[in-house]
Amino acid sequence: MKIELRSDREFDVIAIGRACIDLNAVEYNRPMEQTHTFSKYVGGSPANIVIGGAKLGLRTGFIGKISDDQHGRFIEQYMRSVGVDTSNMVVDREGHKTGLAFTEIKSPTECSILMYRDNAADLFLHPSEVLEDYIRRSKILLVSGTALAQSPSREAVLKAIRLAKQGDVKVVFELDYRPYTWTSTDETSVYYSLVAEQSDIVIGTRDEFDVMENSFGGRNETTIETLFKHAPELVVIKHGLDGSYAYTRSGEVFRGEAYQAKVLKTFGAGDSYAAAFLYALIRNLDIATALKYASASAAIVVSRHSSSDAMPKIEEIERLLELHVSH
Repeated sequence: MKIELRSDREFDVIAIGRACIDLNAVEYNRPMEQTHTFSKYVGGSPANIVIGGAKLGLRTGFIGKISDDQHGRFIEQYMRSVGVDTSNMVVDREGHKTGLAFTEIKSPTECSILMYRDNAADLFLHPSEVLEDYIRRSKILLVSGTALAQSPSREAVLKAIRLAKQGDVKVVFELDYRPYTWTSTDETSVYYSLVAEQSDIVIGTRDEFDVMENSFGGRNETTIETLFKHAPELVVIKHGLDGSYAYTRSGEVFRGEAYQAKVLKTFGAGDSYAAAFLYALIRNLDIATALKYASASAAIVVSRHSSSDAMPKIEEIERLLELHVSH
């Protein structure tokens, strides 16, 4: 099975949602209480995904709201510099600030994020700021779960999905669950289910799907049985070191293995995974190959310091895959 995408569109992927600042600890293997220096990068799952896509050679764009200050300008300038179209990024005029994420790297397996997102500018994107013409210029609309956490961003995303479906634009839902943005798991479950049922492709970890289902220890078979009663054609469920599984509406199942890497930190893997997976689908590669590209991309990013800046080029992904085959 291959996902059918319109060939007559200017953009491959347009994402909507969060763009923020990542401040990653420069001093590794110590708690944040003892960390004094941080490096600044663009962050936020949908922003990272279109940055990753642009670095792979895709034509990408972004819909989101940024602060009217130095951090907002940094985000816009960086994204534009790597090839992301920023013409539909909206500058907040009401004094809301950019979200900040401080990352702690205690060890390769002990990483945490301290997030400042109260009244973050991206959550104040209004439905009136989502333009139909822009969405219709893309093959894919990528939606991130964090943007559903609060109004008016929530309604802006729901409008974007409606416009995408009317314009024959495929909707990809990357679950991107961040508990600190939500008031309850009941609320998360309601909106995640609502969007997943309207999406063509749904991507997330097993734990994120559990949140969507408001359950614990859920089974992939139950998840796909429910979702395939609705719009999704393809569901991708990630299991960390145990690899990932892609399920098609027609009943095919594909397994992608996780590639070994010299892990520096754990964050950024999901965004790089999604960027490479979508790249492969857009380049008309099969789903099994898309899973390989995605896993290789994730392995590269967890071995590097940042998320956005670490996104690999296609040559790096293919080199890792060649090395894996040769071994």
